[in-house]
Amino acid sequence: MTQQQVSVSDLFRRAQAIRGERPTATYKEIKDLMVKEFTGTPFPSFHNLTIPEQDARAPQEDWSAGLPIVRRGIQFQDWKEVIDGVLLSLEQTENYERQRGPEGDRDKWHDRTVGIEEPTQKAVGKWMPEELMSMAKKNSPNRN
Repeated sequence: MTQQQVSVSDLFRRAQAIRGERPTATYKEIKDLMVKEFTGTPFPSFHNLTIPEQDARAPQEDWSAGLPIVRRGIQFQDWKEVIDGVLLSLEQTENYERQRGPEGDRDKWHDRTVGIEEPTQKAVGKWMPEELMSMAKKNSPNRN
């Protein structure tokens, strides 16, 4: 039976799932669990060393911190190193959220809608029919 190759994003999501199941677990305990789980399976591919869903949680420099370690682990076929890199990215993301709150909620500097919200509204108003606009306004939470 052929085992499915996991992606770096899959590994990150698995680390998050373990963190959710065991909130008091240390990163070392999570690493030990993941190394046991993935040893003997095919390593992730080099073609997509990203964790795109993390871009909404923390700046890229935080969630991507462990990716060079992941790459080195894949090159040397070392699951411990791959997991070390994934957990470094998880730790950086969690630390960022703990210190600053979720991405976009803190200030205008980190708010990704600053400077584009008004032009977006103008553009949407030009091409979206009035009945769809009213339905969208009715179904969406109030925005300033």
